[in-house]
Amino acid sequence: MTAQQPATKKNNGHPSGDERYIAIDRTIKRFRYEKDALLEVLNSAQESFGYLSRDLLIYISNQLNVPMSQVYGVATFYHMFTFEPLGEHNCIVCQGTACHVKGADRIVQALSEKYNINTGETTPDGLFSLTTARCLGCCGLAPVVVLNGEVRGKETPEAITTRVKEIVSISENNLVHQTEGE
Repeated sequence: MTAQQPATKKNNGHPSGDERYIAIDRTIKRFRYEKDALLEVLNSAQESFGYLSRDLLIYISNQLNVPMSQVYGVATFYHMFTFEPLGEHNCIVCQGTACHVKGADRIVQALSEKYNINTGETTPDGLFSLTTARCLGCCGLAPVVVLNGEVRGKETPEAITTRVKEIVSISENNLVHQTEGE
């Protein structure tokens, strides 16, 4: 009689059970656990999770052997990183000097009033987030807004409010149709 070896189940997932960590681990390994890879790793984490949670920052700190204060410092320095889940649609309003002079504050005010949220917040239904950036580097197009990843230059409060209303309405209608179909 021969002894049977127990079947080994190959686990290709992350020990946490969250598959999104695989992309982060892949980035860390590609850069050979170098501390200089912090920005790339944070970017990978943001892409995978949509935002950087405290637990995620601790994980990155441990994996790269970088102090948590440094990880947090880098993450808070760049506008592309967020610490709360964003809405389905995101609007970033540039606050650089040129954009400020050309009326970026009026754009923020119009969107804040229309959706009853402050900068850095998301509507209760999770459909729209409003954020600002120090500068987007598109000064010749001031004022600049990035709506769902699309750079929109020479924007006005009226035009951007109308465009946001259109895209949020589409999402609301899709949500209603999905709910009706259940």
